[in-house]
Amino acid sequence: MLHLNHGSFGAVPRAAQERQDALRAEMERAPVKWFPELPARVAAARAEVAGHLGVDAGDLALVPNASAGASVVYAALTARPGGDVVVTDHGYGAVTMGAERLARRRGGRVRTARVPLAADAEEAYDAVMAEVDDDVALIVLDQITSATARRMPVERVGAEAARRGVPLLVDGAHAPGLLAGPLDGLRCDAWVGNLHKWACAPRGTAALVARGALRAELHPLIDSWNAHEPFPERFDQQGTVDATNWLAAPTALDFVDRVWGWDTARRYMDDLADHGARVVGAALAGQDAHDTAAADVGMPVPGMRLVPLPEGLGATRVEADALRDRAVAELGAETAFTSFAGAGYLRLSAHVYNTPADYEEFAERCAPVVRSWAAEARTRRAAV
Repeated sequence: MLHLNHGSFGAVPRAAQERQDALRAEMERAPVKWFPELPARVAAARAEVAGHLGVDAGDLALVPNASAGASVVYAALTARPGGDVVVTDHGYGAVTMGAERLARRRGGRVRTARVPLAADAEEAYDAVMAEVDDDVALIVLDQITSATARRMPVERVGAEAARRGVPLLVDGAHAPGLLAGPLDGLRCDAWVGNLHKWACAPRGTAALVARGALRAELHPLIDSWNAHEPFPERFDQQGTVDATNWLAAPTALDFVDRVWGWDTARRYMDDLADHGARVVGAALAGQDAHDTAAADVGMPVPGMRLVPLPEGLGATRVEADALRDRAVAELGAETAFTSFAGAGYLRLSAHVYNTPADYEEFAERCAPVVRSWAAEARTRRAAV
């Protein structure tokens, strides 16, 4: 299987898999011993995770994924004048759905800030803040967008939101591992980031960081025997959930740090993503590699690139997801096809296990097939 989509579900180093397997075996040998001791072990693991993220362990709770962390925040919001929630048209679908449910529950509505793909930091900031007034109860903003692989000006929005007293939730799903110090200089009420993506932890591992007054209202989605504890200790025990993924997360983070070093790994990923965008972009366009570049995303991020698809493909999320499934079944390639503003894209993600040959193989073997799919789609549309 050709794996060009680390950004969706990551890849777990064998060392972390073996660590989790050993922990599971320990749990199954003596569950009555395991579960009472688990909160202390989770607390130790999150302290190590906090060190990697550059935050205080007392500000960080472990949750299953970024969407779960967002759900925790949605459940915690106290009444404010108005119930509107501001999101952007780049927002992650599941998180936006949660915002819509929150707004309905509060008798408000979701306001969607339209941010052009190529918008720079100033344009993106203006688009978001144009939707914020006294009726807004929450701003939800991606640090790195999933569908469009770009940054958003979370630092500037956070400073202004704090000045106005409007809560800000930052969806940093892609930030851990991909950005050094993702919370440096960032003011927000809550931040969520997946550790199972770029940080390579076992799946079902994410961090919820809260530093302001809202933290006192944050509770896990499962009430358990730590419910009376303050944040974040109340998150350290959640019934009989298998938390071996959380306990193995530091092993994954330490593995990358020990073998390559995170700064070196990020530079490699970024250089490789550039190469992949040139080679794959040219092949999808049917042009020489020097004539084609990645899409202009305004605020680019390391390790990820957005390549335009041939006309006729991926105009909607449903169509893009169908392309993803078809690529796995027919091409043996795990890829991320995405859609934004009626156009289709291939989102390339690079990690340390990828090599230039991976992208060259896709360009040579798979891109011609994708171009043929586009030609078939255009023919079908013309016949309607």
